[in-house]
Amino acid sequence: MDKNSNYWAGVIVGLVIILVLAWCSWQGSLWAAANLGDYGKALEYPLWAAVLGLIANFVLGSLKLKDWVKPGVRTELFLKIGLVLLGTTININTVLRAGGGGVIQGIFMVTAVFLFSWWLGGVFKLSDSMRAVMSTAVAICGVSAAIAAAGSVLAKKEELAYITALVIVTALPLMVIMPYIAQALNLAPAVAGAWFGGNIDTTAAVVGAGTIHSKKAQEIASIVKMSQNALMGLVAFGLAFYFVTVVEKGKEKPSAKVIWDRFPKFVLGFIIASILVSIVDAKGASVLFSADALGAMSNIRNWLFAMAFVCIGLELDFGSLKQVGGKPFWAYMIVTVFNTVLALIVAIFIFGYWMPLP
Repeated sequence: MDKNSNYWAGVIVGLVIILVLAWCSWQGSLWAAANLGDYGKALEYPLWAAVLGLIANFVLGSLKLKDWVKPGVRTELFLKIGLVLLGTTININTVLRAGGGGVIQGIFMVTAVFLFSWWLGGVFKLSDSMRAVMSTAVAICGVSAAIAAAGSVLAKKEELAYITALVIVTALPLMVIMPYIAQALNLAPAVAGAWFGGNIDTTAAVVGAGTIHSKKAQEIASIVKMSQNALMGLVAFGLAFYFVTVVEKGKEKPSAKVIWDRFPKFVLGFIIASILVSIVDAKGASVLFSADALGAMSNIRNWLFAMAFVCIGLELDFGSLKQVGGKPFWAYMIVTVFNTVLALIVAIFIFGYWMPLP
């Protein structure tokens, strides 16, 4: 087999493996939801996909086939297309109309957590690129925000992989534990939902936590998380501008072109998709997209995310993660605790006293 044929054979086999494992991750999440009660609902497809990807990583590595299928492992491609489609779930009108408190909380939490994380990363003497990826991930929406930040600051691949792994590792226990803590604290559903949305790093895990608690908690959690997600483009642009003009000053002459080159283009797709889906008629229905079209895009997005999480597991290089060291881990854990406590205080203030919901 010639070199070109061997390359394309690896691409095809890699894609087939990813598709099969993504399908298995969906089946695993459906089985867990049907058979394991509330705990099963927390076992969302991203976790299954990442675990299956790690298992495949070990098997393919043992068989010395990992490098062969590597051309088919397109983590960033799947994530970026999925993130553009994620924009179709953020109706700006709904966020502003139904979630004034959620918008206020989202803006405050993103600002406070990002600045605290950036400062703490400096205390731990992390690289500026690692600080940027970590701060954006924990402040906004986990993996998707980390991808956007990594593109803006030209972060190393192992830095992105490290933070992605931490997001996955912390999101699951928070998704399972927080609803029960909220019940133990006797939090109102709106307060509980705002707490979940302001703290848990991934959108899927936020929805999962809200679902475990109550329908109202799920609704408020989604609004708070959507408010934070909507800030992803602004943060990505700000990071690109800051790194070009301050962090890397002297390495490259600052210009609009340089900032544009750094800015992750998929974020524009995310923003445009959100604007388009926000064009609605008097009844609140999308003018440009039918319900079936939106449903189809949602399914495609979920498949792409499942494939991306499989790829994350397949690509994870524990040797590279070890080289990064333990400092980012401890910094991330401290920021997560800070985020958890602050989000609870803010949620109680906004949805318990200032803007209580029935």
